[in-house]
Amino acid sequence: MLKKIISNIPNTITCLSLVCGCIATIMSFNYDTVFWFGLKGYEWAYILIGIAALCDFLDGAAARALHAYSALGKELDSLSDLVSFGVAPGMLIYNTLLSVSESGLISYLAILIPVMGELRLARFNIDDRQTTSFLGLPIPANAIFWIGACASIHNYGYPGDILMTALLVIVPLLMVTTGLRMFSLKFKNFNLRENIYRYLILIVAAVLIAVAGVAGLAWTIIAYILLSLIAGARTL
Repeated sequence: MLKKIISNIPNTITCLSLVCGCIATIMSFNYDTVFWFGLKGYEWAYILIGIAALCDFLDGAAARALHAYSALGKELDSLSDLVSFGVAPGMLIYNTLLSVSESGLISYLAILIPVMGELRLARFNIDDRQTTSFLGLPIPANAIFWIGACASIHNYGYPGDILMTALLVIVPLLMVTTGLRMFSLKFKNFNLRENIYRYLILIVAAVLIAVAGVAGLAWTIIAYILLSLIAGARTL
């Protein structure tokens, strides 16, 4: 019995990530409603997607520590990621655009986020080339970008339909491209030479968030993409 309970700890954490993604989606549709601690719905969506990302990291760490890998856990992880990092950020940007865009039609482009996310996850599950690095933008990084983008709109104003249309097409497509190899953010050890790009992105993220707040998350993902391109070029 104890062994069965322990083996299901990673799956429980994965389900918690899914719960956070579902509630984040609900909060997105209560966009300007003030909830607990004086925070609005969209701000709670930021927080809940962030907690889901933490759970996504912890379920894998728990599976490795407890030697509790399973085919069920892999499927649960993908389904949870689709909701928490595809549907939730998609609905967040959808509701953001409804509140700021002159044309309500552009908001429907947000549907590309979960659609491309689904294609990415399905491909990831059957692609043995993505064990130590990724082909295309990981779906959690996609979610983090859109949190930063929404915060940027609130902090600095709406950049216009043309730029947002470009972002809503390009960023989701980056999840399914096979021409962009992204380094994994997971540390296998703390050797500086082996993890130089991981340390760099942590430093860049800290600086950008300190300067721009939550909006700095979008620039962090852009920096992640650029560093991945540099890392890829150096291995050619």
